[in-house]
Amino acid sequence: MTLTRRSLLATSGAAILSTTLPRRGWTETRLSLSNGAEIVTLSDGNLTLPADFIFGPMPKDELATILAGFEMDPSAPLTPPCNITLLRQGDSLALFDAGSGSGFQSSVGALPDALAAAGIDPYDITHVIFTHGHPDHLWGALDDFDEPLFANATHMMGQVEFDYWMDDATVESIGAERASFAVGARRRLELLADDMVLFADGEAVLPGVTAQLTPGHTPGHMAFVIGEGADAVMVLGDAIGNGHIAFARPDWTSGSDQDPALAAATRAALFAQIMAADMTVIGFHLQGGGIGRVTRGDDGFTFQPAI
Repeated sequence: MTLTRRSLLATSGAAILSTTLPRRGWTETRLSLSNGAEIVTLSDGNLTLPADFIFGPMPKDELATILAGFEMDPSAPLTPPCNITLLRQGDSLALFDAGSGSGFQSSVGALPDALAAAGIDPYDITHVIFTHGHPDHLWGALDDFDEPLFANATHMMGQVEFDYWMDDATVESIGAERASFAVGARRRLELLADDMVLFADGEAVLPGVTAQLTPGHTPGHMAFVIGEGADAVMVLGDAIGNGHIAFARPDWTSGSDQDPALAAATRAALFAQIMAADMTVIGFHLQGGGIGRVTRGDDGFTFQPAI
């Protein structure tokens, strides 16, 4: 039997439907699970980053060879997509991360438009579950008036991650290039604190949704496993942060990670888990709407987008 990306996912208990939405070219990708739950990824736009932000610590000659296979120039600016995951399940309508809002970069902050194009009112969101506290994941939780954009939602973050950003020492220890991340995260978390539910590694944040500590990108970064068995889907956040070098050479340290060595160890463990369970994955910065499968390559792995 010849498997297409659509049928490959269907044989694992998940079926993909991609729909191009009319408003500003947003792409909505849907994943239906056998238990009746539905996952949708929505675009918050794309970041614009200097190449060294990721590639700085990597061996330049081998890096150039690998990136050539992706038709990428290792010195060119990076424009990774930002995919927000929405889970419809029973009476809940949960977002994993909230995007950047209007205070980070001009190329991101498009989640409100994407929600509108999908016919979703921010007031209908019941939960906002954060993978971590970086600007492109947290800052969109507040509107331009510093009010919660998802006013009816319960906001949730891992205890370790919350404590890290609320610690007075973080702004001094995180490094000058990320000091604004620390200031921005703390300000937003202080405003959300009264409605913040904190959780630990291994806890169920919603029925059938389990938090998994995946540290390194940030100290308390969380991934989430939705469902179980052949139907399982892992929301990766930034634990596997791109669809090229993080897959091809997961053991290489990346400049985007706050603890590069720990992040590389986390990636190795995640790839082993994903391959053993044959999971569908959703990555915040992965191409094609972020939903896809992982296949093993000669030296590393390959991301196969579902669309």
